[in-house]
Amino acid sequence: MLISDWLLKKPAIMFYRYFSLLLILFLVVNCCSTRVLAERRPNVLFLAVDDMNDWIGCMGTSPHALTPNMDRLAARGVTFTNAHTAGVFCAPSRAAIFSGQYASTTGCYTSPNYFVGHPEIDALQMVFSKSGYNTLGAGKLFHHPEGAIDQRGWTEFFLRNAKQRSSGWPLDSWSSETPVPQPFPASIYNRGQKFKAGLFLEWGAIPNDREEAMADTIRVNWAAEQLRKKHDKPFFLACGLYAPHFPNYCPQKYFDLYDVKKLVLPPMLEDDLADIPEKIRKNRVNRKRLHHDRLVEMGAVDDAIHGYLACISYADAMLGRVLDALENSPYAENTIVIIWSDHGYHHGEKGQWGKHTLWERTSNVPFIWAGPGVARGSKTDATVSLIDMFPTLVEMCELSEPEQILEGKSLARTLANPIEARDRSVLLPYMKPGEYAVINRDWRYIHYDDEVEELYDLRIDPNEWNNLASESGYEEVKQRLRKTAPIVFAPPEQKLNARKDLVIEGDSFRWEKGKGNYKPTPKYRPYSANLELAPPARSNKPEK
Repeated sequence: MLISDWLLKKPAIMFYRYFSLLLILFLVVNCCSTRVLAERRPNVLFLAVDDMNDWIGCMGTSPHALTPNMDRLAARGVTFTNAHTAGVFCAPSRAAIFSGQYASTTGCYTSPNYFVGHPEIDALQMVFSKSGYNTLGAGKLFHHPEGAIDQRGWTEFFLRNAKQRSSGWPLDSWSSETPVPQPFPASIYNRGQKFKAGLFLEWGAIPNDREEAMADTIRVNWAAEQLRKKHDKPFFLACGLYAPHFPNYCPQKYFDLYDVKKLVLPPMLEDDLADIPEKIRKNRVNRKRLHHDRLVEMGAVDDAIHGYLACISYADAMLGRVLDALENSPYAENTIVIIWSDHGYHHGEKGQWGKHTLWERTSNVPFIWAGPGVARGSKTDATVSLIDMFPTLVEMCELSEPEQILEGKSLARTLANPIEARDRSVLLPYMKPGEYAVINRDWRYIHYDDEVEELYDLRIDPNEWNNLASESGYEEVKQRLRKTAPIVFAPPEQKLNARKDLVIEGDSFRWEKGKGNYKPTPKYRPYSANLELAPPARSNKPEK
């Protein structure tokens, strides 16, 4: 090669060398910045319990269960004492949490399946996944029957056995491989009977040495194991417990924590239903007669509450296993922890046993946050909703925005400085369009229609014993609270029937009207000998 030719080519050679160096430098910087972002963004430990009301130690309520693990989390975080569900039972509450939208928008007043009618919704786990997180799930995060889990966006979703995965992903928390008390049924309310529906008002102890075989124990052990693994990306680890949902079965040692003769019962008013609207009173009086009055007749109210408290303590112990695993992991300092219950529960207040109401006992829930960006050892009575979790996590974890409009409010500022939290009104839709409650620190307004209302002044009537809706002088209060409710309510989502509409495809499933191939199997019921079908007077709708 002539020297002149080499000189002509040298600039091109130098350009390619510099370009290559710049490209390598860009890739290194980009890789490093991505890794720094991943390390900076917090992990999330998302812990759910089922049917747990506010009877936990750190909330200072009476009665209250022994809950040392929730209490220790509260000691290093923020406890919301005035937190409320976004749906009056499991299905609509969980649909609202994972979609970030109320039933008044999605139509999921009684349905868990927001992802069927609204596939455009980016569910919470999907937003984490799209934002670079590993998403790990187990247990009752969604509703428990077949076809209710939103399968999208999970890196891994744990199920206890292959049968669950090939039959629509039901939870089957009480199945042939899980322990139940003997004799079965165990509670005085159900003893000697066969169940017509769910295991409602059923409680009893199982042997302590069978604890590891319980479904919730298996789920939390899996969650704890995930915290012992090495993760190269931030994670969203969600684990839901079925406890303390009926049946209240748990090891004997949790029953032994309480002396049933010394239990403090919740405050009750004998004629509490006298001042509610006639349209509602008939149903509530009937439920009172079927459940509460029978328990009183049997002398079993304290026994039923004993079973519930025992199962809260069992749930707390299981949460403690996961919290211990986190504290012993390298993720302890950079993980946001959230404990929430899907809704509360009545134990005779207003004559009710269960949820499905717009009163305080259904709506108020445990709600505890701890971790980076969260104040330590604080409580606030500012009114918040479980629907606020989605926008809070989007802000605190720097997630991409979902396709849908989130209807909650970010609590990030309140978590950082709870002392300065401002109160607000929150919405609680009921089971039909146009029915709802509006709740804040001072008032609870319940609207069934313009002629059927309830209003309680919580400042002087925290038990909601005096309905003010029909009294003069409160119209301005009602009008102000009504403004929180939407003007237009979505029509209810279409009803789906698993036999007719659930399509099983190997280890997955989908819903399609009229195309179902799902074949249900009988519920596991290990009855003791010589039982009879429960008489009609004892029947009740299955608790969901």
